[in-house]
Amino acid sequence: MGIAVFGGRGVVSDPNIVPLIDILLVLLVIFMVIPHSQGLQAQIPQACGAQGPENCRQDKSHIVVVQVLANGSLRVNQEPVQWENLESRLREVFTMRADRTAFIWGDASVEFAVVARVIDVMRAAGIAPIGLLTQQLGNDF
Repeated sequence: MGIAVFGGRGVVSDPNIVPLIDILLVLLVIFMVIPHSQGLQAQIPQACGAQGPENCRQDKSHIVVVQVLANGSLRVNQEPVQWENLESRLREVFTMRADRTAFIWGDASVEFAVVARVIDVMRAAGIAPIGLLTQQLGNDF
């Protein structure tokens, strides 16, 4: 804020608004950039609907679960599968299915890098979306 003293008029002060304009321009740029940034899409699990939870759990035959065990072995719907045969086995399972949803269940001691490798193989086989099962949900399957 500048203060100037002129002859007979007394003290005159005029605000320096340059810093305020700088802040305004920075905020304008921030609010122009933020709406264009986009993160990953996540789907929230939905309830089974009017049928009730007991009807949702009955139809497990169409669910495909890939299990990653602590010793590094794999299972697709409780059937053992080798790593090199995983993609071909998944393609075989999903050949006649319209719903290409699958789940991954891993032991608590399995590192996520191993689970990420399974996700990559599943993506290569054309499976999407891929869900992750927790220990509690995995016991139901």
